[in-house]
Amino acid sequence: MDRSWKWVPGFGAVLLTLLSHMTSALEVPLDPKVLEGLPQPPTITLQSPKDYIFDPRENIVIHCEAKGKPHPSFSWTRNGTHFDVEKDSKVLMKPGSGTLVIDISGEKAEAYEGTYQCTAHNEHGTAVSNSIVIRQSRSPLWSKETNEAIVVQMGVSLVLYCRPPAGLPPPVIFWMDNNFQRLQLDKRVSQALNGDLYFSNVLPEDTRSDYICYARFPHTQTIQQKQPISVTVLNNSPEGERRPEFMTPLGATSTKMVLRGETLELECIAEGLPTPEISWQKDGGELPSTRTSFYNFKRTLKVSEVNEADGGDYRCTATNNLGTAHHIIKVTVKAAPFWVSAPRNLVLAPNETGILTCRVNGEPKPKISWFVNGVPLENAPEDHSRKVDDDTVILSNVQSGSSAVYQCNASNEFGYLMANAFVNVLAEPPRVLTPPNRVYQVITNNPALLHCASFGSPIPTITWFKDSQTSIKNGDPYVIHENGTLEIHVAQPLNSGKFTCIATNILGIKENHVFLEVKEPTRILKQPEYKVVQRGMSAVFECKVKHDPTLIPTMTWLKDNTEVSKDDRFQVDVDSLTIRDVEDEDEGTYTCVMNTTLDQDSASAMLTVVEATPTPAIVYEKPDPPSDLELTDQTGRSVQLTWTPGDEHNSPTEKFLIQYEDLLHQPGVWINLTDVSVPSTTAQLKLSPYVYYSFRVLAVNRVGYSQPSQPSSQYRTSPAAPDDNPSDVRGEGSEPGNLVISWMPLTGFQANGPDLEYRVQWRQKDVDDDWSSKNVANVSQFVVTGTPTYVSYEIKVQAFNDYGSAPEPETVFGFSGEDLPLSAPEIVQVMVHNSTLAEVHWEPVDFPSVRGKLQGYKVYYRREHSLQDTEEASDQNEQVLTFSGNRSEGRLPGLQPYSLYNLTIRVLNSKGEGPPSPSKKFETPEGVPGPPSFLNVVHPSLDSLTLEWGPPMNNNGRLAGYTLKYHPVNTTKELGPVKIMSFPANETTFTLGNLNSSMLYKFYLSAKTIKGSGPIITGEAFTVMDTTVPSRQVDIATQGWFIGLMCAIALLILVLLIVCFIKRNKGGKYPVKEKEDAHQDPEIQPMKEDDGTFGEYSDTEDHKPLKGSRTPSNGTVRRDESDDSLVDYGEGGDGQFNEDGSFIGQYSGKKEKDTHEGNESSEAPSPVNAMNSFV
Repeated sequence: MDRSWKWVPGFGAVLLTLLSHMTSALEVPLDPKVLEGLPQPPTITLQSPKDYIFDPRENIVIHCEAKGKPHPSFSWTRNGTHFDVEKDSKVLMKPGSGTLVIDISGEKAEAYEGTYQCTAHNEHGTAVSNSIVIRQSRSPLWSKETNEAIVVQMGVSLVLYCRPPAGLPPPVIFWMDNNFQRLQLDKRVSQALNGDLYFSNVLPEDTRSDYICYARFPHTQTIQQKQPISVTVLNNSPEGERRPEFMTPLGATSTKMVLRGETLELECIAEGLPTPEISWQKDGGELPSTRTSFYNFKRTLKVSEVNEADGGDYRCTATNNLGTAHHIIKVTVKAAPFWVSAPRNLVLAPNETGILTCRVNGEPKPKISWFVNGVPLENAPEDHSRKVDDDTVILSNVQSGSSAVYQCNASNEFGYLMANAFVNVLAEPPRVLTPPNRVYQVITNNPALLHCASFGSPIPTITWFKDSQTSIKNGDPYVIHENGTLEIHVAQPLNSGKFTCIATNILGIKENHVFLEVKEPTRILKQPEYKVVQRGMSAVFECKVKHDPTLIPTMTWLKDNTEVSKDDRFQVDVDSLTIRDVEDEDEGTYTCVMNTTLDQDSASAMLTVVEATPTPAIVYEKPDPPSDLELTDQTGRSVQLTWTPGDEHNSPTEKFLIQYEDLLHQPGVWINLTDVSVPSTTAQLKLSPYVYYSFRVLAVNRVGYSQPSQPSSQYRTSPAAPDDNPSDVRGEGSEPGNLVISWMPLTGFQANGPDLEYRVQWRQKDVDDDWSSKNVANVSQFVVTGTPTYVSYEIKVQAFNDYGSAPEPETVFGFSGEDLPLSAPEIVQVMVHNSTLAEVHWEPVDFPSVRGKLQGYKVYYRREHSLQDTEEASDQNEQVLTFSGNRSEGRLPGLQPYSLYNLTIRVLNSKGEGPPSPSKKFETPEGVPGPPSFLNVVHPSLDSLTLEWGPPMNNNGRLAGYTLKYHPVNTTKELGPVKIMSFPANETTFTLGNLNSSMLYKFYLSAKTIKGSGPIITGEAFTVMDTTVPSRQVDIATQGWFIGLMCAIALLILVLLIVCFIKRNKGGKYPVKEKEDAHQDPEIQPMKEDDGTFGEYSDTEDHKPLKGSRTPSNGTVRRDESDDSLVDYGEGGDGQFNEDGSFIGQYSGKKEKDTHEGNESSEAPSPVNAMNSFV
């Protein structure tokens, strides 16, 4: 019960005494049996808009429809006085309606301009429509004028004025040239809201003689043009660069007033060189991003659906490289009256009290006036039961016969609102609308709803009883809803039984009985089991089910979610499925589904087919063909055929197949005629007229068909009239104005005789016309022209030949050609479910306007732009969804979050699409963002990694920031603890410190909006490896004592080398000395193996490097300068001995390691190598 009413000063005591009698608006059910006989004051159901601009070429139609009981009568006022419709022959009021149709052909349309108001009246009250202002659309001509040629210097600013004639409604302005090509607009050249063409600075290419302003008047679809304007741009004294200045609006500030709910349009156009850029901001606030859009290269700012918060100072700034200019537009928001709570109809019982409220708002505050039956309350007869306080009317202790229609009018300087609300005083005993003795069935443990819909005045009170004895109260397990429905949350078998609902008010009592049956659930007790079956064997799946015995079960078997095919190999029993002669294709998942009218249960099992174990078998073959065919008992329409069977080859014959050949119409083609079961070898064959028959027989066993027998002798039947008419007769138009009648022609076999023709007959359905007829031959269609658009026709096609006609054909129905639909869907509404899904609703078009078979509706929608920024709308691909049938709603999936969409709807028939509905814009809310566009790891070090990432490709809202999760991964793939960090939306790089060296880290990054986090992007990276070698020798090499030891060893080696060098100079020469002296190879340093002393060299070799340091100063070893060795003086081969028995070895420029000498190198020893030799 609605008790949201307002206290009235001075009437508090009255309201306290009447509080127990307050009532809410009683809804009258739509059941015709209930509505029949119930009185009801008039209610306006359809009326024309308040401002109606009509086209003088068409009739004026002013709508006024109303309902009531009895049906209301209608009258009109024009300009405040009674408008006598019957006295004007040009005015017609539709029967049973208040709609006026004014024929203005041949009349001055201005005579019917004015303010009209409709009144609907019956004995219970009077309802009135809005005041409808009727005005004629106007498209006046441009005033005569002569435009002087304009000559300007390059770089200056310029304005070409349009000044179109004032039309009704205002015209649409655009500029074109003599070739009807639109002038290109850009940041430098723009068109203002008033149609003037602005040049921020002119260029030589702006020179032309055909700047033409056009005005298109939408209602009359006429276009007027201004005289061409000639512009010449000179370049002999060009204007220099300059700061921006505003061309419109002028001055530092300007003002703008806009009404609530309308679109605020602000524009700033500046001149300057270079061309200035325009930007916008709101002082002391932000532009509403979801309702703000920019046009005309940001020169125009639009804010849709303006509210009070949009008032304030809007600053536009023009900027180029020489400076800036500012202009402030002071915006004030006013409001025509708008509803906060419109008055609602009241249905009251005698002595009850009701309240009508008319809550409106506006700026300035609207004035509220009350009327009753169209008369101001102050002029209406005094009623002591009625009290008025501003926006509230209180009706106390209403009495029968006091029904009336109240009007609330709220107005201010910007408009008005007017609403009708009737007060219907009814005294009606209770009625129960739920059918009696209804049986409700539910499954145990499911909720049960028992309905008790009722009507009465006063509103009846509902009580429930179980088994006509126990009174049911709210509480477990029962809940009684406000509409009288009884709900049992968890139904149990003990809840079964008879329930009685009783509807009671002061005028009577009414009861109704319903029954609840709580059934046992359906359960599968034994489920089918997994089977492995050999090919050719049988498989049996069991499925034993328990169900409520009063419910009729239906068992269905599925294979891989598809119902088992109807096949002789598949046998479905009450609780099992048997598959005989299992094949490979039978492998799969088998599911038994047990359905009842209330529930179901299912279970599945797999079947696997394996190779069969080979066993010796009897050889089965196809039978031999029959023989000895004979025709006897020949008549005009029948003949008897006999034959002798052939050998069966271990497989019994199952049947015989008889085929025939029509040597007249289809020679060489054998057609199946009939089957004959064994053991019969005779068949009585029914024949058709005018056929040259020849017969043959095939035998069939389990292996297959035999070869055909030899053909019988030929048998010819006599001609006759056709037995059949053409099949598949259809009638459908291929284009507007025709009807294509088509049929499936008879075959030569069906013709029954020569010269087959067709008699085509047609007539329009439900029209008392004679049949039209046309005889045709050798065709399968006939085209009727000159038909109305999409009209139903009766059609007959009869076959006939030289021997007579076929029986009277059946009448079929078809339709003539379709045309494109005339109307567009109306009342388009969009309900946005979430960020990617919206639901669109529309009012379907009238069927006559479809002009064809309704195929459905096409919804065209396009994403205009994102709501995240305020960039100009860019071209987006338009998307189309088709909803088949007579639909009035559909869903739009896959939308992009946080976007502005625009949609239109067209009706579709077989011919094509109708006109589009008015465009409807809607917005999608924010969603979660996409993944960040990339995640890179840069500048890795021993204990830190730097991450860089990019914002998501699709923010899907206002980006709130990023969430980073990371953890280390050791060499055994074990995950370390996860750390989580958050970053603001403007941060796209971060350095993680205090990390472990030589460690793999894994990263998970996601972006987030207020709707949550989006998908993650992952990455991983290693920190830099610690190059410090943790071995003993490296650690020792860094110690001071080790460095000292190495220096001492090096000094000792140097002393030994000096001593050896001195001894070598004193030693004897061996026989190869002469050869070495001859070669003068500085790399050869022979040593005597017997006494361990060095051989002698000449004094010229004292400057040569010591052995072990053989690399020349330039870092290379030149083979061509040192390719001699002791081997050259022996007898060939490596590892030879000299004449005194000592081993010389290969002594060439590339010395190899001696395996007995350890780590000897031809390079100068490093300290580490030296240390290795001592360890």
